[in-house]
Amino acid sequence: MPILINLDVMLSKRKMKSNELAEKIGITTANLSILKTGKAKAIRFTTLEAICKELDCQPADILEFKE
Repeated sequence: MPILINLDVMLSKRKMKSNELAEKIGITTANLSILKTGKAKAIRFTTLEAICKELDCQPADILEFKE
């Protein structure tokens, strides 16, 4: 998969647990898990925006393109 999800890295840097982030941004822990593992086929901009606001980061800190 050429798009890597580095959400675990940002959560670790912010010392935040997945369930805490899910609660703060209003999605289920199951959906956050799907995103974290790279199994998601898409992400809504509103969800990405909420993650970036909560983790005080840029989308490029979470999403990475690798060939």
